[in-house]
Amino acid sequence: MKIIKGIVLCFFFTVSYAGYGQKIVTDRPDQTESSSTIPKKSLQIESGMLIRFAEEGDVSLREIAIPTTLFRYGIGKKIEIRVANTYLNIKEKNTSNEISGISDLEIGAKIQLFKNESSKTEIAFLSHAVLPTGTKEVSFENLGTINKLSVSHVLSDNLGLGYNIGYNYFGFDNGFLTYSLVLGIAVTESVGMYLEPYGSVGIFDEHLANFDAGITYLVKDNFQLDFSFGTGINYTMNYLSAGFSWNIAPKKD
Repeated sequence: MKIIKGIVLCFFFTVSYAGYGQKIVTDRPDQTESSSTIPKKSLQIESGMLIRFAEEGDVSLREIAIPTTLFRYGIGKKIEIRVANTYLNIKEKNTSNEISGISDLEIGAKIQLFKNESSKTEIAFLSHAVLPTGTKEVSFENLGTINKLSVSHVLSDNLGLGYNIGYNYFGFDNGFLTYSLVLGIAVTESVGMYLEPYGSVGIFDEHLANFDAGITYLVKDNFQLDFSFGTGINYTMNYLSAGFSWNIAPKKD
């Protein structure tokens, strides 16, 4: 875990920004959802793997999520529908306690609320319903919802700023607020980088603060690879993630 934190700190001083300006706009690998929707009648697949280490009280956990997959389909110029799901394996360190299963299915939509060629700001709203369809060991067993308001600003030809404010509820307690702020740069036409503070605040509960950073590589205009890593700021958590995003557009007549 100390090694991962060291990598994050080194990355902080050498890399400062995300992959804005690239031709495919994705909602991975950062935590901040983009303020753009995908083109009408195109299908975008965003998938990858994540390994996470965390401590909860006296318990140390290792979590593997593979694949983590989001399907996005453009049904209009400013509207897309979304389906997300993943397979989880969670193991308690130094014990035989281990659970595996498919997570609850997420179905939702993103609507672009504001976009104007004369403005450098975009705004979108995203909402997912979380259905209790997962394996019993990993399911919330309740209906839930994930909601985010996404805003982005173009600061220069290769520099951008994006941020989200949201509220999640999974059928118990009072839910929690979420936030993220990503600063990114298109280093070249193919390479982008970012750094991002993000976290969650429970209603009458604790604040979990995090930091992550990553790099993207545009293989083709419609296909992107990514790698990212993150750490908890006020609690023990580290993760590594790698994946891809692929936009499949309809054939032109």
